Order: sequence, then C-alpha cells, then structure tokens
Amino acid sequence: MKVAITSGAAEGPTKLNAFDNALLKAGIGDVNLIKVSSIIPANTPLVELPELKPGQMINCILSTVCSNKKGDFISAAIAVANSNDFGCVVEHSGINRDPHEIRESAINMVKYMLEIRNKDIKDLLVEETNHEVENWGAAVAALVFLED
Repeated sequence: MKVAITSGAAEGPTKLNAFDNALLKAGIGDVNLIKVSSIIPANTPLVELPELKPGQMINCILSTVCSNKKGDFISAAIAVANSNDFGCVVEHSGINRDPHEIRESAINMVKYMLEIRNKDIKDLLVEETNHEVENWGAAVAALVFLED
C-alpha cells in the first residue's frame, strides 16, 4: 500500500457542484471515495497522486468545507504524523479562520494522537488549501490509499 496527499478548492453553482469541482481540482473527482478513520501502516510510502481510474473505489481520509457566503475564507487541511510503528492522520477545516490556525490545530491534534499512544513522531506532513468564496465555494484536502 501507498498513500498520496492532495487538495483542491473551487466554486460551483450549488454546494454539491462546488464540492465536486474541488474534488476534480484535487484529482479525485472521478472516483468513489470511501471515508476511513485515521491510522496508516508503518513505513507506508508517500507518493505523488497518480491518475486514477474513473469509478475506482478509493479509501481516503477527507477534510472538506463549503460555504455560500460571498467573501468567506474557507480552509481544509490534512496532517500526517508517522512513528516507527504506524502513522496517524487528522483532517481539519474552518470558515473565516486564519489558515495558520487551521494548520497548527491539525498539527497539534495529530501530535496528540501519537503522544496518547506513547509513540515518538518520526516525521510530520501537512497539506492544506484555502479559498475565498464567490458563489458556492468548497475546499478539500485528502489522504488517499493506493494499491501497490
């Protein structure tokens, strides 16, 4: 198994269309996403997101936020922290919050997940996206699980 991290933000005429467009921008709009919880196996390689086969079933950890209030600033983030034994993943999002705060909150939550499990952090990675809403806006960040 491998994982990839991606993000995207977009507008649309409806909430659903904005969300779909954000998924397309992230490269995961033509697949079926299956949300899973937040643990990844030890030493799981992180790779660039490949082109995915349309209709493919993809397990993912997904952060998403939508708004239809013009001028809202939306943010979605994924934080990954690995130990020698396994990794933890946190999704976090917000509306009209400082992107640095969204990022730091995600980092603090994923650090806590490993600390409570008595694991030392080997490495940490964050992916985030931000968007100012015009009509309907959506932002997504995801960790996707890929077959070898």
